[in-house]
Amino acid sequence: MSPSATSFGTPPWRRIAHGLCALALLALLAACARTPPEQRLRETLGELQTALEQRDLEALHASLAEDFVGPDGMDRNGARALAMLSFRRYRDVGVVLGPAQIEIQGDRATVRFSAALSGGAGQVLPEAAQVYEVQTGWRESDGEWRISSAEWKPKL
Repeated sequence: MSPSATSFGTPPWRRIAHGLCALALLALLAACARTPPEQRLRETLGELQTALEQRDLEALHASLAEDFVGPDGMDRNGARALAMLSFRRYRDVGVVLGPAQIEIQGDRATVRFSAALSGGAGQVLPEAAQVYEVQTGWRESDGEWRISSAEWKPKL
């Protein structure tokens, strides 16, 4: 038996290399198991868009933080009431979001995007449409992003 081999016939350097490869694989798997904050926020933004298009008032309300503040001091219940009025007025709601610019600082984020909103009664052309510049504040708690603030201005 050579002096560099163990009783199992494997040189020590090879066992160390195998161990390092196994550790690297475990680290890679652990990294894959956690979704990065920005990706989770983008997924939440997509879910919010779907909730609006499907007129899902409960999902929309759940996406707002308890202390949500909107334009002119609108609170969480005021945002829900605004959405409910829009859903009652328009049978079909269309939402197209432009590219989101996301800035994350710890458990808080700012997201800026344009949003084209349309509403109608199921006709080929919507009865109303408007493009807005939107800035939202988000807060992450227990792995969930919630909207803590929102401001929007008509773009056209």
